Amino acid sequence: MRRVTPSPGLDAEESVYLSGRPDRRLCDVESMGPVLRRRRAVSLVLLTLVCPGAAQLAAGNRVLGRIALRVWVGLWALAAVVGLVLLVRRSWLLGLVGQGWVLALLEWALVGLAALWAVLFVDAWRLGQPGRLVRTARRGLTGLTAGLLVITSGGLVYAASNVAAGREALDSLFGGQRAVAATDGRYNVLLLGADTGKSRVGTRPDSIQLVSVDTENGRAVTFGFSRDMENIDFRPGSVMQRLMPEGWNCGDECLLNGLFTWAEDHRDRFPAGTQSPGVLATREAVEAISGLRVHYFVMVDLSGFRRMVDAVGGLDISVQRRTPIGGGTSRVVGWIEPGRQRLDGYHALWYARSREGSTNYERMARQRCVMAAMVDQLDPQTVLLRFQKIAAASSGLIRTDLPQSELGYFADLAMKTRTQKIKSVNFVPPLIKPWDYDPAFVHQTVRSAISASEKSQEKPKKATVRAAGATSAPRATTRAAAPAPAGPAASSSTGASAPGGRAAESDLSAVCAS
Repeated sequence: MRRVTPSPGLDAEESVYLSGRPDRRLCDVESMGPVLRRRRAVSLVLLTLVCPGAAQLAAGNRVLGRIALRVWVGLWALAAVVGLVLLVRRSWLLGLVGQGWVLALLEWALVGLAALWAVLFVDAWRLGQPGRLVRTARRGLTGLTAGLLVITSGGLVYAASNVAAGREALDSLFGGQRAVAATDGRYNVLLLGADTGKSRVGTRPDSIQLVSVDTENGRAVTFGFSRDMENIDFRPGSVMQRLMPEGWNCGDECLLNGLFTWAEDHRDRFPAGTQSPGVLATREAVEAISGLRVHYFVMVDLSGFRRMVDAVGGLDISVQRRTPIGGGTSRVVGWIEPGRQRLDGYHALWYARSREGSTNYERMARQRCVMAAMVDQLDPQTVLLRFQKIAAASSGLIRTDLPQSELGYFADLAMKTRTQKIKSVNFVPPLIKPWDYDPAFVHQTVRSAISASEKSQEKPKKATVRAAGATSAPRATTRAAAPAPAGPAASSSTGASAPGGRAAESDLSAVCAS
């Protein structure tokens, strides 16, 4: 073995370090006993796990070791910066991560780190000189190295594939190009649950909700509208007011959810460049009914909802009433029994769709419950473990005009909303009669609910969404409906006072409350 000649003024150890060559004392395996050889080999591999590059600095290529160590230190420094930004400007960071080019850069960075770590592990195994170990120690060292390779490099490759899937999903989902400013410090988002089943002609939104969110604290109020609402007079100057000066007023043939199909069937009447006449028509109808401006929309296709439920591993739902599978034009082939159930995609979809023995309002409530359960149960662990399946299932499931540039802001706002008590008002019997109601009463109820939410001094509390998505709607409706006008027009046209509102909410919440 070649001896190291110290440079003038330096001892042997300093000369070895500055020369860039490994310390020969660590490489002299022949002078070690079997136990020391095994310990040395295992230590080099474990060093690569906790501090990549350390094994090379100790007994291998120091240039490679220095590069790896600098990368490792840089990653920890980057993690510290990200953590600091997350505390100071969370929305900015979430928005940055939502950009396609950032995700592409992250994907390739993860692949590169996986390759570098794999090289370091293989080199550490080689530096352990497995050929000089006894057979059992050699097999143990090889198994340990392979296992750590799978955990580290394999994990990074899996993370890179998840990032790629997420990038593709985001690029296909967020098609909006123009950000819209909030109105009076609130964003109003229209949520549509559309049903495009094989037995249905065209797309019709059966679940229609408007979510109004405070931009400062995330406090939200949701307004549910019956799909059977009639007699809709559009706002002056709107597209639909120009197309229907007399309003959507033709009796049972002109229901709120039917407006979507009508608009899609008459695309040629809408302004050039209108991407979805059905969404535009429904949007302007909800604006006319609620008196609020709708800034963005999100539409969930219930026919694709089955894939999403299966992708997340099913939904926990407290079924209140025995719900048939089938019915109507087909025979009943099964039942969803009462009690807490773990529903797969097939049964969750039937729970949301089933009409047999149910009113339209119960069916609408079940759909809201299923969608709320999905949102409530998409915890970070589920998303992480099933990310690729979720990303694949989301293709064609959701449509929105929310720009990708606003993703970070709204993700941060949604996180604030989840810590608040969400209030809910549903405009269904007996609160109002969808076929005979006073628009002024609806507008006043909406304003009162928002005002009560803004003035609320309650301590932040997570939205009361149980396993099936039940909310604290009964209390919200009582407060919202109470300030409504008590004049003859309001009482005669709505057919319900504030106590009626409580009854309506109790009936709806009974469908999915645990």
